[in-house]
Amino acid sequence: MTPKENFIKALKREPISGSVPTFELVFYLTMEKFGKIHPSQRSFYQWDQMSDSERNLHRRDIADLYVTIAEEYEHSAIFPRVAINDDFDELIRGLELIREKSGDDYFLMRHGDATFSIPNGNEMLDFSYRMVDDPKGLKQEADDMVNSALEYAEKLLKYNLLDGFALCADYCLNTGPFMSPKQFSEFVAPYLQRLIKGYRDMGYYTIKHTDGNIMPIIDQLVQCGPHALHSLDPQAGVDIAEVKKLYGDKVCLIGNVNCGLLETGTDDEVTASVKYALQSGMPGYGYVFSTSNCVYTGMPLERYELMMNIWREEGNYPT
Repeated sequence: MTPKENFIKALKREPISGSVPTFELVFYLTMEKFGKIHPSQRSFYQWDQMSDSERNLHRRDIADLYVTIAEEYEHSAIFPRVAINDDFDELIRGLELIREKSGDDYFLMRHGDATFSIPNGNEMLDFSYRMVDDPKGLKQEADDMVNSALEYAEKLLKYNLLDGFALCADYCLNTGPFMSPKQFSEFVAPYLQRLIKGYRDMGYYTIKHTDGNIMPIIDQLVQCGPHALHSLDPQAGVDIAEVKKLYGDKVCLIGNVNCGLLETGTDDEVTASVKYALQSGMPGYGYVFSTSNCVYTGMPLERYELMMNIWREEGNYPT
């Protein structure tokens, strides 16, 4: 089985043998590990000034780095940033280069959420007013965002490069959702459900990501039908064992090694968090191992490598 095939089996909650699939939404520590800047937006700083040959070298360097990360840490999936300002043609070129370098070994996904996330501080008050004063207009905006996302996904279909979407709108703070469960059921859930159904009807897989305490709305998230939930945030009190018990027969779980402990905890605390995630997520399959967010800038590289060494030793199903 390829890493991609095992990843898909996990998303479908089917039995697998060997290593539990693993990946990270982002691995930012490329400078520490490989001596290269991570291919995020800053990688395109002088894009408009580059010659065609410089751009081609840059594209290949980005694709190489994503594949190198996956190979080094045995990731099953890649979530690449390969295009400036979501330029469609650049996205296709970048995905083609990754496929050229890795074949069909890895599950490729891109951001594909089109639902309301937590507004920034400057917009939160206005958004709150709109839920009361202009619910019809807000729902029309939500509908339009979903329509646009599905049109884009359909456009991608003919290239047969993408396997799925990571839906990365954050809904929750550590204390709970930014809107009430009733408001969520009105302004987010119907549109998330339609978005996921649209993707699934096209043959894409969907991973719903949100940090924070999702427990007040987790029923609604599961009912929307994603293949997986990420990241089951322990810093917000989300217990992967509880979620597995309640929803493990309905949705794949991805997570949830505590990022806070990876940054500031002791080695023993990290080890305990890693083992708890594996022991809670693995039974009954339908589990992908990862951090509870991503491998972000500032996290000590040696902590992530400690986490992965434990995964190699203990994250295995019988063969």
